[in-house]
Amino acid sequence: MAEPSLGVLERGSSPAKTIFYLAWPTVLEQLLQTMVGYVDTAMVGSLGAEATAAVAVINPLLWLTQGGMNAAAAGFGIQVARHVGVGNLALARRIVRQGLLVVVIGGLILTGLLEFLAGWLPALLGAAPRIAVRSTNYLRIVTSAYLLHFSMIMCGNILRSTGDTQTPLRVNIFVNLLNVGGNFLLIFPTRTVVVLGASWRVWGAGWGVEGAAVATALSLSVAGLFLFASLFRKKGGILDPRQRGSYKADGGILRTAWILGLPMALERMSLSFGQLMVVRVVAGLGTLPLAAYYLSITAESISYLPGYGLGMAATTLIGQSLGAGKRDLARVYARLCNIFCVIMMSGAGVMLFIFSGQLISLFTPDQGVVELGRVGLRIMAFSEPFFGLSIVNTGILRGAGETKKPFLITLTGMWCLRMGSMYLLCYRLALGIYGAWVAMALDLLYRGLVTWWLYMRGKWLYYWDNAESI
Repeated sequence: MAEPSLGVLERGSSPAKTIFYLAWPTVLEQLLQTMVGYVDTAMVGSLGAEATAAVAVINPLLWLTQGGMNAAAAGFGIQVARHVGVGNLALARRIVRQGLLVVVIGGLILTGLLEFLAGWLPALLGAAPRIAVRSTNYLRIVTSAYLLHFSMIMCGNILRSTGDTQTPLRVNIFVNLLNVGGNFLLIFPTRTVVVLGASWRVWGAGWGVEGAAVATALSLSVAGLFLFASLFRKKGGILDPRQRGSYKADGGILRTAWILGLPMALERMSLSFGQLMVVRVVAGLGTLPLAAYYLSITAESISYLPGYGLGMAATTLIGQSLGAGKRDLARVYARLCNIFCVIMMSGAGVMLFIFSGQLISLFTPDQGVVELGRVGLRIMAFSEPFFGLSIVNTGILRGAGETKKPFLITLTGMWCLRMGSMYLLCYRLALGIYGAWVAMALDLLYRGLVTWWLYMRGKWLYYWDNAESI
C-alpha cells in the first residue's frame, strides 16, 4: 500500500501560492504571540515596578532556554522535511520518535535543573532581595511546565516541517486566549469590572506575579498536549496511531540532530548574551536613552513578522525540494522567498519611518523618550530589507542542512561589528544613543549581505550530497 503524501510539493499549487500557504499562518502565529506578550507586560506592569522587575530580571534566562529548545527542535525538523521530501515516511517517523525521546529526557533534566537553581538565579542576575523572592516563584512555576513547553516547540516544528502550519496556528490562537484569560483571573483580586456602562463582579485569585506564571505554565502545557496529539491524527498525522514504533535511541539520528542543532543553539546564545551587553552599554548613556532604546526595539519587532514567516516557509520548502532531488524547484522557491521578503520588509521599513513617532507613543507618554525613539526607528527603518534578506537566506541555508555558517555570521555581526562600532560611535565619537542604532543597522546590513552572497553562490543546493551522514 502506497504511503500517503505529507509534504507540500505535490499540492499542485504555483510556487508563489505554496509559499504564502506556508508563510501566512506562521506570520499570524508570531503576531499573536507578540500581542499577547504586550498584554502580559501591561497586566504585570499594572501591579507596579517591583512586579515588572521580578519578571524582567528572569526573562533573559527563559529566552535563552527556549532558544535551546528551538535549536533542538530544528535539528529534528530539518531532517523530517528532507525525508518527507524524499518520500521516506518510515525514516521521517523514526526521526519524530527520536525527537519525542529528546523532549522527555531533555525536558525532565531542564525542569529539574532550573527548579533546583531557582533559589539562586534571580540574585545572580542582579535582582534585589525583595524582587528575587518573586522572581524565584515565577521561575519555579513557569519551568514546572518545561516538559510540555518543549513538547509544544518540538511538535510544532515537526508539523511545520511536514508543511502543516495551520495546526500550530489554531492551537496558538486557543492557548493565547487561555493565557490572557488566565492572567485576567489569576493576577488580579476579585473586583468590579465596568464595560459600556454595565458593571460585573468578577472573581480573581489575586496571585499577582505568581498568577501570571500559572497562566503561562497552563497555556504552555495545553499547547504541548494538543500539538503532541496532532502528530498522531489518523488523517494527516506524521505518526500513525495504528502502528507502533521503537523509541530506542538511534545514534545516527541523534548525531545529525546535534550537528544541525548545536550551531543554532550557539547562535541563540551569542544573540542573547550580545543583547545583554548592548543593554549594559546603552544603560551607561542614561535612563532616557535606555527607555527609548528598549521601546524602539519593542515597536520594531512587529516589522520582523513577514520575514520570519517567509524564513520558516523557506526552510520547509528547501528541505523538501532538495530531499526530493528537485534542485530547480528549490532555486525557484529560494528566489521567490527573497523577492517577497525584500518587498514586504521594505514596506515595513517605510511604515516604521513614516509612523515612528506614533508607534513609540503607544508605549509611553514621555515626549523626551518619544523623540529619541522616533529617531531610532527611522535609523533602523533603512536596515529592514537587509534584515529580511538575513532571515530568509538563513532559512534557506537551514533547509539545505547548513547551520554553521549562519551561526558564524551572527557571532561576528553581533560581537565584532555591532559591539565594536557601538562603543566607538556611542562614546568615542560621542553620538550617544544614536550610535547604538547606527551600530545595529550596520550589523543587520552585514548579515543580510553575507547571507545573500552565500545564497547566490549556490553551494547550498549540494550540501546534502556532500554530507552523507546527514
